[in-house]
Amino acid sequence: MQIEGAVALVTGANRGIGRQFVEALQTAGAAKIYACARKADSVAEIVSTDPERIIPIQLDITDDKSVNDAAANCGDVTLLINNAGIGFDAGLIAAPDLSDAKTEMEVNYFGTLKMCRAFAPILKNNGGGAIANILSSLALVNLPARGSYSASKAAALSMTQGVRAELVAQGTLVVAVMPGTVDTDFSKDYDRPKTPPAEVAQAALQAVIDGVEDVYPGEEATYTIAQLSSDRKAVEKQLAQFLPNL
Repeated sequence: MQIEGAVALVTGANRGIGRQFVEALQTAGAAKIYACARKADSVAEIVSTDPERIIPIQLDITDDKSVNDAAANCGDVTLLINNAGIGFDAGLIAAPDLSDAKTEMEVNYFGTLKMCRAFAPILKNNGGGAIANILSSLALVNLPARGSYSASKAAALSMTQGVRAELVAQGTLVVAVMPGTVDTDFSKDYDRPKTPPAEVAQAALQAVIDGVEDVYPGEEATYTIAQLSSDRKAVEKQLAQFLPNL
């Protein structure tokens, strides 16, 4: 599908990758952009750049009423970008309890699924459109230092594939976006090359235009997918050296 003239909804639009999506959609000629965040005033700055096209929406993707209200008020959406997510530096066994793991799963898996379910009929009514789920290359292989985050993204990838299969008949493209380490607040303490968030947004939108179902923005993600294709077990063993802080 074309981005020009599309009506897009972006979750987690107040910063990082989400904000870059809003800017990229502006540049690409989207007709309307719903900029969503848990606090609507947190997107005020980006809204002020183009108030006729960018509409602030208060949205908590973990809350059923909030999601349903957004769907009721945004019935013209043709492109859903599920960017909102959360992550902690938490292991699976080393974590003191399951609170972080539950939060990651509630946001990254269940929250994203809620949005897909709420907007699938809207996309159908508007001709099919597309969904882009922002995941991570850690959906493909676990990084023990972020073990529960990796697991939540793996669940979200499997969900994305299932949603894709269910929505193909209505003409909805479902894209899994799997970058490596992105230069956001989430990775500020990581001393490694990082992909600019703008590059992630651009790659995801290009995938929507080209009808590509799986996209791996950035050099790290490209390297990871190549290595996984060559020797999946070797990649697992390599990442197994990065253990959570005990």
